[in-house]
Parts: sequence; C-alpha cells; structure tokens
Amino acid sequence: MSQEAFNLDTEVDVDSIESSSRKARSETITRLARYTVIKLFALFLTVVAGVYITIIIANMGGHVDEIRRGVIRETTVLALSSDPEFRLLPEAERTAIIDERIALAERRFGLDQPFVVRSFRYLSDALTLNLGFSEFLLSDSGSRLVRDIILERLPSTLVLFGTGNLILFFASLSFGLSLSRKYGSFLDKFILGMAPTSSAPGWFYGLFLILIFSSILGWLPFGGMVDAPPPDNTVDYALSLMKHMILPVSAIVINAIFLNAYTWRTFFLIFSSEDYVDMAKAKGLTDKMIERRYILRPTLPNIITNFAFLLIALWTGAIILETVFNWPGIGELYFRAIGAFDTPVILANIVVYAYLLAFTVFILDFIYALVDPRVRIGQKGE
Repeated sequence: MSQEAFNLDTEVDVDSIESSSRKARSETITRLARYTVIKLFALFLTVVAGVYITIIIANMGGHVDEIRRGVIRETTVLALSSDPEFRLLPEAERTAIIDERIALAERRFGLDQPFVVRSFRYLSDALTLNLGFSEFLLSDSGSRLVRDIILERLPSTLVLFGTGNLILFFASLSFGLSLSRKYGSFLDKFILGMAPTSSAPGWFYGLFLILIFSSILGWLPFGGMVDAPPPDNTVDYALSLMKHMILPVSAIVINAIFLNAYTWRTFFLIFSSEDYVDMAKAKGLTDKMIERRYILRPTLPNIITNFAFLLIALWTGAIILETVFNWPGIGELYFRAIGAFDTPVILANIVVYAYLLAFTVFILDFIYALVDPRVRIGQKGE
C-alpha cells in the first residue's frame, strides 16, 4: 500500500471516529433532555395531586368556609353594635347594613363562590407561588403577604436541617466504615443495641436535651435562633446562631445516627466479602484504597437512597422539631397556621415541602449516575 493510500485511510478512520463520537454525544444529550422533561412532568403531576388533596383536607371539604362565615358575621355584628348611631337605626335598616357588610367581607375572602371553583383557583395560585395574603398571621416585618412570610422563614429551616443532615451523613458514613473494620467488637454491639432508638422522632430527644443542657445545667439556650436582642456584629450573630443550633442539630443527629451507622456498616461488610476485594488485598493494595475503590464506591447508591429517604422524613418532621425548639422556620409557621386555620399559609407550606421533596427525588437520579457507572440516565430499563 502506498503512503498516500495509507494517509487517506487514516484520515477516513479519524473522520469516522469523530463523527461517531459527535453522534454519541448528541444521542446522550437528547436522551438526557428527554428523561429530564419526563421526570419533571411526572414529579409535577405528583405535586399537583398532593397539593390539591391538601386543599380539600385543609378546608375540611368546605366546613372551614362555614366556620369563617360564622366568624365574619360575629365580627361584623359586634363592630356595628358598638356604634351608637347604628343602634338608633330601624331594625330593617340595621339588618340590611349587616347583610351588606357580611356580603362584602365574604366577597373579599372569595366565599361568594362555590368551594370547588375556589379549590382550583387555590391550586393554580399555590403552584405558581401566587399565594396572596394570609388571613391571620403576619411576618416579622408586619407584612400579610404569604410570600413574604414564607421567604422570611425558609432560610432558617434550610440552615438548620442542611447543617444537621450534612453532619449526620458524614458522621454515619465514618461510623459505618469504622464498625465494618471492628466487626463483633464492643462498639459494634453497642451500636447494634442502640439502633432501635432511632424509631423515636428527633423532637423526642430534643425534649431531653432541653431538660438536661438548658434547664438543669443551664449551658445552652432553651430555644430560638439567636439571642434577644440579636447581636449587631456579624461575628457575634454567627456565634449566637451556632450556639442556638447545638441542641436541635444534636436532636437530628441522635435521631438517626445509630440506625444509619448500623445499616451502612452492614452494606460495607457485604461488599467487603466479595471476591474482587480479596483479589485487591492479594495485590497488596492498602486498606484505605480498598475501602475507597472496592467497598465504598459500590455501596454509595444504597447509602444515597437511604439518606434521601431520611432527608424526606426529616423535612416532614420539621413541624414538631421546630416548634419544640421555638425555631423560626417554616415548620413552626406551619404549626401556627394549622392552629389558626390560615388556609393560604397552610397551602404555602405544603407547596414548599412538596417542591423540596420533588427536588430531592429529582436530584437523586442524577447522583446515581455520578456515583454508579452502571447507571445511564434515560436508557431503556434503567
């Protein structure tokens, strides 16, 4: 074969390889985009169904409307009865004025329309975060806008549970690896015996932590997010925040660390008995390298799944935990809104939780693809 023919064949092979590579990348991007759209649509339908069911439950099928009508009538009659000029009017005129004021108030709350019609309007407003005004609750700045109330509380919840979950994840991972190296030791048996304590919720441990470290010892504050009045200096504010976070974060960690460490230790033991681990040991690889490459990496999908379910459970458990520690987050706000029958704020909290949970599930699939090379996003059967 001549040199010219060889060069021509080489150029054809290179062009073919580059064309195949571009085609593979294009197919990957298309598959990923299609999967993303389908996944987001499925999660959106789930959120819609959950929010609409919440609307029905929060209004008790329309019973709350009757309660609100009674409150409107009682408030209107009391307000007009305190006016001396009103009491001098004829009875028929007084009745007409009362009915007119009640009708205006009911129209302002949308009670002049059937509940079915208003439920779909609530659904549309909730999904678009067009949440309107609260009925009873106020933000710390005095605003009645539900959006302002939620945005004022959401960062507090994210700071608390973000910090608690990160500490819980890495502490459980470290404990699990340590226990897998010391199978049958006293520490292993101790963690095994303590695992059932994770069945109790975080707020349950929070009560004991408050009793011991706040009431008896007086080392830490009973609750709240920062000292009152809040420190003006940024450093002092951060230190005050960390001091107030110690007990609630400890409750979050204590709630799940024993069960997590025991579960993940079991995964590590299962994978450490595989043949390829024995082969790696025979090759002379260090223990840390074996743990990182051949034990930790295969178990990450299971660990991430368990952690995601734990994260979802902690989101839903924020209501009582934040109430126990008087933490000014959306969980504590949700508790107050339920007590006040403030439907817009209740729906706002449900929507925020629904979006947070949907986002967690959505991100979980892509994390699988990053930690497990066997997973290909969007391929059939996977």
